[in-house]
Amino acid sequence: MLQRPPTVQEVLQAHARIRPHILRTPLRRSAAYSEQFDADVFLKLENWQPTGSFKVRGAFNLLQELSEKEIARGLVAASAGNHGSAVGYAAQQLKIPNAHIFVPTTTPRAKVNKMKRFGVNVHEVGETYDDAHHAAVEYERAHNATFVHAYDDARTVAGAGTVALEILQDAQDLDCVLAPVGGGGLISGIAVVLKQLAPNIQLIGVQPDASPSLRDSLRDKVCYEEYAAAPTICDGLAGGIGQIVFDVAMRKWIDDVLIVSEGAVENAVALFARDEQMIVEGAGAVGFAALIENAQRFKNKRVALVISGANIDVARLASILKDA
Repeated sequence: MLQRPPTVQEVLQAHARIRPHILRTPLRRSAAYSEQFDADVFLKLENWQPTGSFKVRGAFNLLQELSEKEIARGLVAASAGNHGSAVGYAAQQLKIPNAHIFVPTTTPRAKVNKMKRFGVNVHEVGETYDDAHHAAVEYERAHNATFVHAYDDARTVAGAGTVALEILQDAQDLDCVLAPVGGGGLISGIAVVLKQLAPNIQLIGVQPDASPSLRDSLRDKVCYEEYAAAPTICDGLAGGIGQIVFDVAMRKWIDDVLIVSEGAVENAVALFARDEQMIVEGAGAVGFAALIENAQRFKNKRVALVISGANIDVARLASILKDA
């Protein structure tokens, strides 16, 4: 595991490496939200990726950098759902057998079923991501497997950083980018690119108030790799952060961290469906939730929201839309 931020050069190399396997997602201006918030609002549609999440970027990059010996030992990963699907899909496309994914028992069935369709061995253990991570580490040690980290490996982070390269190709004159923060791989990759290539663009992380692990880590100057999250619709953002994002944030490469309420996230999910006819999971909707709760801050700004994923249970979505 390469527990450090990648360089911009590594992100550029990752983009060339993964380009044949992923969708170059659009950065689409939302006419509805630009008018509603008196701003230019752009949506980076990572929910359109083959697995419904940005995670395929990091998975493809890491897997393609593995040696034959590492591949032969088999793969193991811990996941809240989307990383597991990404590893499964990438392994399937690259013809790498024997991938084991450890997930909490609370993982939405839609995510579990998607992983199984990609042919991985899914192990449901414990109630939290931390429980699944511990089980995956035990499996790694017992079987000498190759660990594919979801967010705390430079190769995963470099893949995630390709999101920012594409944003800059489509819009160089943004005022800020809002990105969700779970373990921190996505925002770390974006930070590496923006702070080197477009330092004038503000980067703002967003977390649910059920799991403000990055905010608390910065406040206490301690990296909370494990964090007791409350129940949240943002299952992909629950739990602790990685050492890489802590390093990146302590370098001031992340300009601010906003915390959003569960109600705002559910409202954002409902509005995406109503106004954009688009399915977005809770973790993918937090940027929009931050816009809703901080509308005055972003007035007259050019704002890009990273819509990180689409994988929400149909029953949960139906309940949100019913109550909207």
